[in-house]
This record gives sequence, C-alpha cells and structure tokens, in this order.
Amino acid sequence: MTSTNIQPLQTTRSPKRKLSVGIARSEWDILEAKRLRYRVFAGELGANLPTTVPGVDQDIYDPFCEHLVVRDDNDGTVVGTYRILSPENARRVGNYYSENEFDLTRLQLLRPRLVEIGRSCVHPDYRNGATIALLWSGLAKYMLENHYGYLIGCASISMADGGHAAASMFARLGEHMSPLEYRVFPRCPLPLDALRNDLPAELPPLIKGYLRAGAYICGEPAWDPDFNTADLPILMPVSRIDDRYAKHFMGKQG
Repeated sequence: MTSTNIQPLQTTRSPKRKLSVGIARSEWDILEAKRLRYRVFAGELGANLPTTVPGVDQDIYDPFCEHLVVRDDNDGTVVGTYRILSPENARRVGNYYSENEFDLTRLQLLRPRLVEIGRSCVHPDYRNGATIALLWSGLAKYMLENHYGYLIGCASISMADGGHAAASMFARLGEHMSPLEYRVFPRCPLPLDALRNDLPAELPPLIKGYLRAGAYICGEPAWDPDFNTADLPILMPVSRIDDRYAKHFMGKQG
C-alpha cells in the first residue's frame, strides 16, 4: 500500500494539453503507472524486468512509495510518472533503492529529510516540455508540503554503445560534482579507464534539466546490468534550486 499520511497533491492543469498531475489516489492509477514503466523500460529500452504480472514493472519498493502521475484528462490515461520514496518509508523498507547501486554512507546526516525519486518515464506521445514541467511541479509541491530538504536519484545514460558515450559525458561534468562530504560510491562501477571519454556525446534532456536546476553529481556512474545503463547519482538540495526553477515550479517570489 502507499503511505496514507500524505495528502494527494492538488491537480495542476496544462492549458495546451489538458493534463493534470498528482499523487495516485487509487490502486488502478498505480497499476497504470507500473504498466507505463514496463512499456518504456522493457518495451522501448530492452530492460530485463523480472515481474510476476505480465506487462507490469514492480519491485519490493513499490508498496512503500508514493506514485506521482500525469494524466490525460480526456480519458484518464496515465502518461507520465515518478516513484517517490519518503525518508520515513525508506526506513520501513530498509533502505533506498539507490543503495543497491551506491554506498550512501556520507549522506547519513541527510536521511531525515532525504526523498528518493526514480522510475521516471513518459509515454512516447507526450514527451514534451509540458509533461516534464507538470512532473517537476508535482515534485516541488510534494517537497514543500512535507518540508523535505533533499532529492536523490539515479539518472540513467544508455550503454547501447558499450559505455563510451556515458564515460564521455561524465568526463565533462566536473563543475557539477558535489562537495566531498556528499560523495557516494558505485557498487558496480562503470569501467571508466577502459572506455573512451572524448566523444561528443549529448547529455539526456532529463539530466540537463537536473543540472540546470542546481543538482549535484555525487560520484562516478554505476553500471546497471538489468537496464543496461550507466547511472549517475544525483543529489538536489532544495536550497540550491535555481531561482528561475523555484519561481516556476515552487511559486517562490524573488
């Protein structure tokens, strides 16, 4: 079950698309989010997703998570989603999902206000700025309403070329690296020394957005064999969010 101590987000509408965003209120909406995840990660990206229900991506963390969803109001279809694990529910399940990929020891003092996000995906027909903006607006409201201070997650880069593009991207991210006290360490490191790091590879739009908003890269990428991705550890202190993003997504006045 999802946590019951957090009120659903109010609906926010996009005037162009008739989309709305909020925490999933029903088991049906949660199931639709998991089906969307399976379609994107397994169907499009070829991820190896062991599942007991055909066409549904789910794991041991899902019952402890809130599921932020964007719906098409014309038919109620879930077209975008984020999975959110609060610090309280991370204690209940035993750890954060990210701890399967990274040693988070240095973030110990942040845990009481540390929210994990993951399984971000958008239906292929809705991959535009409006859908992403709604997801980010929903995340911002969640953080503000619950007085959390930090977001953590894994931002994925395809390893379809064996990892050379991922290594090349990471090599150019020095200015975005976190202070040493926030560094985390991959359990299955991407073998950077064996890969090219001079290719003109383009960062995925989601990672670009995180960095522009003020996120840190907290260490070297991990290799996720199930998704065949290089995962960058991302930490976003709410206090660091760029003013433009804060005004747009969080309603702050400058």
